[in-house]
Amino acid sequence: MERIRSHRELKVYQLSFEAGMEIFRLTKQFPKEERYSLTDQIRRSSRSVSANLAEAFRKRRYPRSFVSKLSDSEGEAAETQNWPDYSLACEYVSKKEHSSLNTKYDYILGMIVNMINNPEKWSI
Repeated sequence: MERIRSHRELKVYQLSFEAGMEIFRLTKQFPKEERYSLTDQIRRSSRSVSANLAEAFRKRRYPRSFVSKLSDSEGEAAETQNWPDYSLACEYVSKKEHSSLNTKYDYILGMIVNMINNPEKWSI
């Protein structure tokens, strides 16, 4: 197996980036009155998942810093998973869109937790 040289090569980064872009596309349809509340919150938290993964990757030589940034990413992913619940309740997204996002973030969270539980696999 070839060594991963960039955070962009991490499957979890790719998935979180794709999910963040999906959220961006979905939230473009949200009402204007949500611009500075729900839309802003879900976009910021979704983007923070991949941003924290990128930072964690660069800190992997320091196991505690690596796990700390992964923990931040996990928290942002959990927050992001919360906002579609509100979006569904407000009828801004369909049940299918909500379910799809929830499944993606469950998978992303699982991958992040696996990295947290096995930091030695990522150290340099």
